[in-house]
Amino acid sequence: MNALHNFVTIELFAGAGGLALGLEKAGFETIGLVELDKDAAGTLRNNRPKWNVINDDIANISSSDLETLFGINKGDLDLLSGGAPCQAFSYAGKRLGLDDARGTLFYHYALFLRKLQPRTFLFENVRGLVSHDRGRTYQAILDIFKAEGYTVQTEIMNAWDYGVAQKRERLIMIGVRNDLADRLRIDPPTPHKYKPVLRDILGDVPQSAGTQYSEHKRKIFELVPPGGYWRDIPAEIAKDYMKSCWYMEGGRTGILRRLSLDEPSLTVLTSPSQKQTDRCHPLEARPFTVRENARCQCFPDDWEFSGSVGQQYKQVGNAVPVNLAYEVARKIYEGLEQM
Repeated sequence: MNALHNFVTIELFAGAGGLALGLEKAGFETIGLVELDKDAAGTLRNNRPKWNVINDDIANISSSDLETLFGINKGDLDLLSGGAPCQAFSYAGKRLGLDDARGTLFYHYALFLRKLQPRTFLFENVRGLVSHDRGRTYQAILDIFKAEGYTVQTEIMNAWDYGVAQKRERLIMIGVRNDLADRLRIDPPTPHKYKPVLRDILGDVPQSAGTQYSEHKRKIFELVPPGGYWRDIPAEIAKDYMKSCWYMEGGRTGILRRLSLDEPSLTVLTSPSQKQTDRCHPLEARPFTVRENARCQCFPDDWEFSGSVGQQYKQVGNAVPVNLAYEVARKIYEGLEQM
């Protein structure tokens, strides 16, 4: 192993850089990031001009000579990271291995794995992947990882346990190449004793773009106390606002939801103002700004997002929280160091 511990990584589906920043903080050197969205790729390039950002369809990249493209020999990459959007497989019990995944974005992640044979991989996704298509999608992914020669460990991790003022559960899959599995141990990170809340992160947030509620919605939100939702305002006002949602079953606790400074953010979403998933600011009757959402995702204040306001919200909402990424990456780094 490299005596300088200059461990290198390639990231796929890189987005606006939440995962990449966590890896950088843990000590990894990023030698390539693949991202299709031009605004997200612009965010990466503008903030880290030295990063090798490839703004292209991953299907065009995975079919190329990856060793030449990234300047690394098969087997020498320390970490392949990323998380492909969740899609159902045309599985049907065929058990064809990698061919089962053709037509999905995960296929290209697995193709990178096959072609480069990195020492380790980090695959992150929504918690719902475990139950997607009655568990078959997750099982197919696990089978492919094992067929490609990796020992895999899976954790469901809540970002709130790892220094993030946000309840956000992610599926984390870590793989170690089988020939290294007996000497490369990667322990899961230890949850923090203190779990931060919005009060810890919302002070002195830099000014930034943000959307506003309509005047009608703003006046209704002024009636909702911090930590409250539609049940905490007069029923006739709530019923008029909710319309057909009023008759739905379940708690509908996301509707007219106002956060409190003494709780973490709910999962940061890609759109700041949707009726069934409201996240109103604790002190003002408005959605969080882009910068406030970025704080909830642990982005540094000088990390600038490219594109329209809507695109910026989307990039922030799709990101892996930087602190969660760091905690996982640090354990992978430590495992590689001990080899």
